[in-house]
Amino acid sequence: MSVDSGSAGMAARLGIKPGMVVQELGWDEDADEDLRDSIVEVSGSEMVDEDTDEVADVVVLWWREDDGDLFDALTDALTSLADEGVVWLLVPKSGRPGHVEPGDVTEVAPTAGLQQTSSISAAKEWSGIRLVTPKAARSRR
Repeated sequence: MSVDSGSAGMAARLGIKPGMVVQELGWDEDADEDLRDSIVEVSGSEMVDEDTDEVADVVVLWWREDDGDLFDALTDALTSLADEGVVWLLVPKSGRPGHVEPGDVTEVAPTAGLQQTSSISAAKEWSGIRLVTPKAARSRR
């Protein structure tokens, strides 16, 4: 399947590059398939799941308000993450079912050992919140 350059740009906005290992957590039927296809096309391989033994360069975590404990999900996301890796927390945009208040992320991320660096419109229905370990944030300055 071919993803057009506009769709490929979706993955590029997440910093996905060829050869990267991308782990996907929290997938459900409401996940944006165009974004998923774009990530696979740009990285050059299928995304790995929570059972992987590979070290992930990027973790894509789909998260909705009623998915459970965000702290647990973020700490699980760190399990396979490379030292300089990035977690993209994808949440439904404001007004959409399952929307997560930004304050919830701001409150929980530091407790899980992560620091928010930016937010983007990741897909039509999804916002992306870029999270890194504080050490990774310092090394990129």
